[in-house]
Amino acid sequence: MAPTTETNPTTRPRTLVTGGTRGIGAAVARRLAEAGHDLVLSYRADDEAAARTRAEVEALGAACATVRADVVDPGQVEELFAAAGALTGVVSNAGATLHIGPLADTPVEVVARTVELNLTAALYVARAAVRTMAVSRGGSGGVLVTIGSVAAATGAPGEYVQYAAAKAGVEAMTVGLAHEVAADGVRVVAVAPGIIETTIHADAGEPGRLARVGPTVPLGRAGEPAEVAHAVAWLLSAEASYVTGTTLRVGGGR
Repeated sequence: MAPTTETNPTTRPRTLVTGGTRGIGAAVARRLAEAGHDLVLSYRADDEAAARTRAEVEALGAACATVRADVVDPGQVEELFAAAGALTGVVSNAGATLHIGPLADTPVEVVARTVELNLTAALYVARAAVRTMAVSRGGSGGVLVTIGSVAAATGAPGEYVQYAAAKAGVEAMTVGLAHEVAADGVRVVAVAPGIIETTIHADAGEPGRLARVGPTVPLGRAGEPAEVAHAVAWLLSAEASYVTGTTLRVGGGR
């Protein structure tokens, strides 16, 4: 059987998950704890969710630290990575649609915040991840997994074109950065979920979107956060050691 991580089998991998205490991020944290990772989980504001998720992953045998940080602030990203220390993996998960509606009806400040959170912050995290894990910079190598979206391919017309555009930027970053750091011991990949059973839709103002859109997916339902987490865990593992510069779509056929 292939080893479950790309690290020395006597050493536990240490992975940072941004937005790691709710939704897909929390599911990723639990799955990685099951796979033998120790964890650093960042979050913006929900202390209760952070405490709950930390307790869950610690119950699975993982060491876990939680760090409150807003990844749209480059200074806080630097502080987050300084607190995290040596890493073998980074999952750049923090993101949100923030709004649902046609672009022409979306307030300009929401457009700016959406791009800032879903693309600019992902670039800040990617930059810090390379500076931490690249062999030429004193790291031991590792894997950066960024959470994109099926919306990057569909464009999300009438719902959140600005979010789709930002996630398309994430896919472009994945290709370019993967080529840039391939010789430096770092793989760069993305996972693009489709509609997933989280609070992202309710938080954006349409709690019924899961029921509306789920049945239109080829597989006939919305996905579960754990289904995304399995893909992330595989990409972080040695089983995916020849995978870089690509996006794995987890969208039920979309």
